Amino acid sequence: MLPLPDSVPPPRDVAFGGTIRLAVDATDLARHILSVHETVPVPASLAASGGDLTLLYPMWVPGDHSPTGTLDQFGGLVVKAGGVPVDWVRDSVTVSAFHVPVPKGTHELDVSFQLLSPVSPAEGRVVMTPAMLNVQWNAVSLYPAGYFTRRIDVQADLRLPHGWQYGTALRAHGAQGDTVAFDPVPYNTLVDSPLFAGRYFRRIDLAPGAAVPVTLNLVADKPAELAATDAQIGAHRALVAQAGLLYGSHHYDHYDFLLALTDELGGIGLEHHRSSENSGPRGYFTDWDKTFAARDLLAHEYTHSWNGKYRRPADLWAPNFNTPQRGSGLWVYEGQTQYWGYVLAARAGLMTQAQVIDALAEVAALYDTRRGRTWRPLQDTTNDPVIARRAPLSWRSWQRSEDYYSEGQLVWLDADTLIRQLSGGKRSLDDFARHFFGTHDGSFVTSTYGFADLVQALNDIQPYDWASFLRRRLDRTSTHAPLDGFTRAGYRLAYTDRPNDFMTSYEALRHVADFSYSVGFVVGKGGTLSNVEWGSPAWQAGVTRDAQLVAVNGEAYDPAVLKDAITEARDPHAAPIALLLKEGDRYVTIAVSYHGGLRYPHLERLPGTPDLLAGILAPRH
Repeated sequence: MLPLPDSVPPPRDVAFGGTIRLAVDATDLARHILSVHETVPVPASLAASGGDLTLLYPMWVPGDHSPTGTLDQFGGLVVKAGGVPVDWVRDSVTVSAFHVPVPKGTHELDVSFQLLSPVSPAEGRVVMTPAMLNVQWNAVSLYPAGYFTRRIDVQADLRLPHGWQYGTALRAHGAQGDTVAFDPVPYNTLVDSPLFAGRYFRRIDLAPGAAVPVTLNLVADKPAELAATDAQIGAHRALVAQAGLLYGSHHYDHYDFLLALTDELGGIGLEHHRSSENSGPRGYFTDWDKTFAARDLLAHEYTHSWNGKYRRPADLWAPNFNTPQRGSGLWVYEGQTQYWGYVLAARAGLMTQAQVIDALAEVAALYDTRRGRTWRPLQDTTNDPVIARRAPLSWRSWQRSEDYYSEGQLVWLDADTLIRQLSGGKRSLDDFARHFFGTHDGSFVTSTYGFADLVQALNDIQPYDWASFLRRRLDRTSTHAPLDGFTRAGYRLAYTDRPNDFMTSYEALRHVADFSYSVGFVVGKGGTLSNVEWGSPAWQAGVTRDAQLVAVNGEAYDPAVLKDAITEARDPHAAPIALLLKEGDRYVTIAVSYHGGLRYPHLERLPGTPDLLAGILAPRH
């Protein structure tokens, strides 16, 4: 067997020396191509002797928790020294590394390439449309191996389509025509500061008069989608205020929400230290009463500035963007963030308490009926970003996916209500959040932690055997989700034939019809079954995902027809529900024996108990 080639230089906590100059041209909207030019200084020692300089394309993007760098879209690499092309060589093991033989006496390299971004969703996430674009600096830059990214300085310029406006956490020091020159920043800060730009743009101040500004930057497919009312803006301002009351600190000198209201730009929900990077439905403002299922998103991403970006599990911190990360603490990083996302959305008025309670009912039902929990513990799902990378799964309810998000949310509701119970209502998870995430007000420096640190912080708030409490919920398999938090809060999970309002909003946003808790599947666009629940009546009958539901009991499918058929089959003597399915080029009729009627999850009050959820979701003053 041939030996492996020399390894890529490991990152060291030393200054790179010099500033990389990065210029990106984002004007080729028709072909979806971003053109890049970099001027990379050569370290003095290497310039004196000549030799190998390794340039890396970022692969481990913070927040994705897996190597999601768009290396497949990278093309046209040309490297020149003194105007003369240099024959670079790609590393045959670390294929995101490019070895450049630097001639002796060379003090800088000229590097150019293109990001050949997707022209349709079939090729990946679309980042350029006729009305907007999303520049992620990790996708349009190379950086030198051998250094912590915080020790590499970069000055970036961006050429935008004429007349477009932009939002980003970066700050500019000038512009020439349509080219914006941003202030020099460390490379890790650049990568953590994506940009949205658009033909239709609006900027809203969410913290008027505050010493630390917070801004909502909006881009949209159509200008009418930017028409937020004063009350809607007020709810977003209340989010900033409620987060401040919760954490008692901030870890940014300014914060920029980036929100694209679009059907064309690819969907995204990514956290950053001083910004969000999100897409939402076109009717986010204009169909306010119908789109509330999307309105915990900004609260979730904002919380990440404290939980995930500032306080971070130690194995999710890395010195550069090509060092593998491990996600053992994602049940805190994402799970508690999911919890606060719902809580802050309610406290701010982005969602009503009733809407959040319906959302929690759906979460409880989803994970209480997830069969995969009988073989795969929650802790193991923190490996899923690397295992599956959010690819479609044949049997998600059995395989499990990134369940640390919402089952993690249930664990933290469990902890919150237990703290409240043990302390006689004097303390809560709010106190933990301030104690754990609110340290070193104003500091941008990431503060890492391990499991023992987390347990100690919980004990600081309320003495208890928190280590055992958490490990039982993380490491053991079970037949039911951790629902004790609802019981302590004065609620129980129940099912009725009345639709859950949160699910109705979610169905409209995603263009699906959810029958998970009755026959056991979700129907998407064109009648395609996007999910079939393992062990459900449909699964037992042999129904699989990706089949197209053509007819129900001989009548062309639409959601109302299937609802009527399920209702009529409640008679225990009724015939099975006949589903005509198209599977590839074959048509099959499958009889589903189910007599339970329509079932939608709800949280019902337990008589004679205090309503802790009302207190948890109430705004702070």
